[in-house]
Amino acid sequence: MANLEPKLLERINNWLSPTFDEATQKTIKKLLDSNPKELEESFYRDLEFGTGGMRGIMGPGTNRINKYTLGKNTQGLSNYLHKIFPNEAIKVAIAYDCRHNSKSLAKLVAEVFSANGIKVFLFEDLRPTPELSFAVKHLDCHCGIVLTASHNPPEYNGYKVYWQDGGQLVPPQDAEIIEEINTVDYTNIKFNANTELIQYVGKDVDDVFINASVNNGSFNTSQQAKDNLNIVFTALHGTSITMLPDTLKRAGYKNVHIVEEQAKPDGDFPTVKSPNPEEPEALKMALELADKVNGDIVIGTDPDSDRVG
Repeated sequence: MANLEPKLLERINNWLSPTFDEATQKTIKKLLDSNPKELEESFYRDLEFGTGGMRGIMGPGTNRINKYTLGKNTQGLSNYLHKIFPNEAIKVAIAYDCRHNSKSLAKLVAEVFSANGIKVFLFEDLRPTPELSFAVKHLDCHCGIVLTASHNPPEYNGYKVYWQDGGQLVPPQDAEIIEEINTVDYTNIKFNANTELIQYVGKDVDDVFINASVNNGSFNTSQQAKDNLNIVFTALHGTSITMLPDTLKRAGYKNVHIVEEQAKPDGDFPTVKSPNPEEPEALKMALELADKVNGDIVIGTDPDSDRVG
């Protein structure tokens, strides 16, 4: 047994109880023998839920993104929704990005909401964050969740929360939700899904979202101007590839050159050091393509497509 502080060891031993699944316990026991420093990092604190949500490295432990930390947050959020919307049929929308485990974690979050009697609209495949924001209002939801860690490294994932207006949490909701989450014990998490309350959505929302984007963002641009604009686009291995090319096409932009090496969603982001379009290095391949095709503008987005460079 590793030489760990008693309080830390108590936190770790709690996760070796029947509340936590066999795979989680097995990983923790292995770390106890092989990497106590990593285990200390995983348990020395609780991963914080802040304004907008939470993000962190994936793995077992209270300071990691996993089914239990996300389950606890979702249980607390479920309790809060029931508290402030009494006697209402509560609805949430859930989307996820290209990161490792995003799809399975999104399904888990949907299951916890449904176990709490909450209707869930779960996107059938990865979608950009702006579409989730749109879906919250379009589907008349009380809140929305995106499983993403934005432009963080591949080992990260996270949980962004959006409110009824489609925007991220703001005071006082953030502090009130944190307070509610802090009252939840891991034994209180409801994992027993009510599948009748989970509805998959996809193209039905896509079409409305694209049309709304085109109608609200056209600015009366002439077709001649659109025809003369030479666009280079890179998704940086993220979710915008699912929406942006079709949106540009529907808006009348014909000259769109996609960086094919970065078009396929990939949670390892293999062609960049960081999938942050605000960093010049991330747009290197797009700029090279722009030189080849005499591009007028380069557009790049981060993995969940809420950041543009």
